[in-house]
Amino acid sequence: MSNPGIDDAGRQVSPGAPDVELHRSLGLGLLVLYGLGVTVGAGIYVLVGTAAARAGVHAPIAFLVAASVMAFSAASFAELAARFPVSAGEAAYVKAGFRSDAMALVSGLLVVTASVIAAAAISKGAAGYIGVLVPLPSAVLTAAVILAMGAVAAWGIKEAVGVAAVMTLIEIGGLLVIVGAGLWAQPTILADLPLAASGLGSAGAWSGVLGASLIAFFAFIGFEGMVNVAEEVKRPERTLPLAIAIVLAVSTLLYILVVWVVIRSVPQAELAASQAPLSLAYERLTGASPVIISLIAIFATINGVIVQTIMSSRVIYGLASQGLLPRALGKISPLTRTPLRASVVVVAIVLVLALFFPIGRLADMTTWVMLTVFTLVNAALVLLKIRDPAPPRGLCFPIWMPLAGATSCVALLVATALW
Repeated sequence: MSNPGIDDAGRQVSPGAPDVELHRSLGLGLLVLYGLGVTVGAGIYVLVGTAAARAGVHAPIAFLVAASVMAFSAASFAELAARFPVSAGEAAYVKAGFRSDAMALVSGLLVVTASVIAAAAISKGAAGYIGVLVPLPSAVLTAAVILAMGAVAAWGIKEAVGVAAVMTLIEIGGLLVIVGAGLWAQPTILADLPLAASGLGSAGAWSGVLGASLIAFFAFIGFEGMVNVAEEVKRPERTLPLAIAIVLAVSTLLYILVVWVVIRSVPQAELAASQAPLSLAYERLTGASPVIISLIAIFATINGVIVQTIMSSRVIYGLASQGLLPRALGKISPLTRTPLRASVVVVAIVLVLALFFPIGRLADMTTWVMLTVFTLVNAALVLLKIRDPAPPRGLCFPIWMPLAGATSCVALLVATALW
């Protein structure tokens, strides 16, 4: 059965749909780099200290737990992306599963909310790093970052993702530098990784792991952003599921290695107090100035602004294409082949949040928002499987996987509330 706004081939359809379509120019390589840019982003550059403060030597286990929970939802996103390769994927999935425009709109707006809050927070972080080198007021630097990265995001999907891909390689390179410095200073440091699982027999240890897992979960949020550029991906039914799997696997490996090297190199108390834990670790491991890692952190943060702007503008475009938002927001610019109006709206909202609102506490709500979205997406796939056990094409996971995904997300929501 077709869904309003989605045809049997999983394409966006709507009365008066624009003649100009999004440009399918993303292959597996660029899509993976885009996904890593959204997922790895700026988070790991600042989250290591918090994770270490909560779990200590067990921090790598916390990231493994978060990855295991995320894997169920990743499987659901992979199957749904193959069924419905459309922009505003989460909204389309919820709409198809629950047969409700209202729930689809809510889920789409939740994704946009989380994305613009993240972009605003990251832009302020970027301004902070840049301010060390450029003595200008924070508000001026923040606005400059948002406007410049918004322009890059609206330039064209291949160009924007190309820029983001270069920055992603730089920020991943920074993480590999930390791992390499750890191996240089302590050649057996990775061989000692099994020690992270020692002493987990006590309730206190698991309490710390749980608390750090909530932080670690935030670090994994982002892979789902790939589904929102589905209409700009070549062979999305095959490319999207494969890219999701690669991004989750690479992110997990990077996080565990980096976290282990850092907590074995810097005392826990110092990590917890540091605003730049990776720079601190690099300085302790090499004795060199942390300027290089700080510069990489700038690339990581401004990259986060680009990819979050791309993602949220595509969600707004997709919601408009499905008739859930004003259709003017679903117009594609014939010049850039991007949803220019939606991009302008996103940049304006991010500017307001970053310049006029205290977003520190709001940023903490991002995990809540995305866990809610993940719960809805997993539940939508369960309903789809009940009605249509055999999808028309693509992947088909057993129904217990989205059930496990929904259950684990609800459990983390409860744990977050109790923590």
